Amino acid sequence: MDNADLLDQLRSLSARIQELVDRCQRLGDENRSLRSQQEQLVGERSQLLAKNEQARSRVEAMIARLKSLEQHT
Repeated sequence: MDNADLLDQLRSLSARIQELVDRCQRLGDENRSLRSQQEQLVGERSQLLAKNEQARSRVEAMIARLKSLEQHT
């Protein structure tokens, strides 16, 4: 193998390494974005569960009041 072949291989390897570095950067960015979205969705889910529980409590209270009114008439 002569120097020109070695130089070509080195350039090819260098380009491949740069592609891998770029891919790692993109994957890291995507990972951070997905983690952020996940945190947001977990927060939204928590809020929805709390609202659902409040609505359930209100409906149960209304049913209890209606039953109470029904018994008094």
